Amino acid sequence: MVRVLVTRPEPGASRTARRLEALGFQPILLPLTETSALSVEATIAADAVAVAVTSANAVRHASSALIAPLVSLPCHAVGKRTAEACRAAGFSTVQTGQGDAEALAGAIAGGLAGKAIVYLCGRVRFPVFEQRLAAAGVRVQAIETYDTTAIDYRDADVLARLSGRPVEAVLLYSAKASMELVGLVARPALRHVFEKTQFLSLSGRVAKPLDGVVPQSIRIAPRPEEEALLALLSLPG
Repeated sequence: MVRVLVTRPEPGASRTARRLEALGFQPILLPLTETSALSVEATIAADAVAVAVTSANAVRHASSALIAPLVSLPCHAVGKRTAEACRAAGFSTVQTGQGDAEALAGAIAGGLAGKAIVYLCGRVRFPVFEQRLAAAGVRVQAIETYDTTAIDYRDADVLARLSGRPVEAVLLYSAKASMELVGLVARPALRHVFEKTQFLSLSGRVAKPLDGVVPQSIRIAPRPEEEALLALLSLPG
């Protein structure tokens, strides 16, 4: 059975593991990052006309007090999983993007020039979404609801998770996780478990930290969504 290393944080890691088992793969959970809620004291812009969310964690970690005054506004979610989280949080009107933050910014910028939106986000994020909207004249109030931090594993911890054996594939969902994986691959005690591993990435941006680091080819999902990522497992090596 093909062993697949899942590097995303919980609760997504366990959800992905169940999907892998249903597809006939053996998941091995090794979250390389974890998320935690931030204490938020924010006064929502009175003229905000919409809400944008580029990660399900942003609403999962947001307090009900923060969400309550926002749920009546149109909500623009980056993809399907984030849209589901927004609806679960109480947003009644949710538009679903194609899974890419920059594309989401482009999709909503035209109709919001000169207007203000609330952006629920993490402390660790790429600036392209906000930059794209600012360039289009959209005023963005970024409210950080969670932080993402690395999980530091000892060599023995990693080897125990892997039963000391190589893994055939690794799933990568974030650039931060990719950076952490680079550190693991470089450790002398762990190199042998990654010598023949397929590195499967959700997007080119997520794969970037691996460039020039791993000798194997890095496969990138054709769309930034989990279905497309998991489909790479069925392709010939």
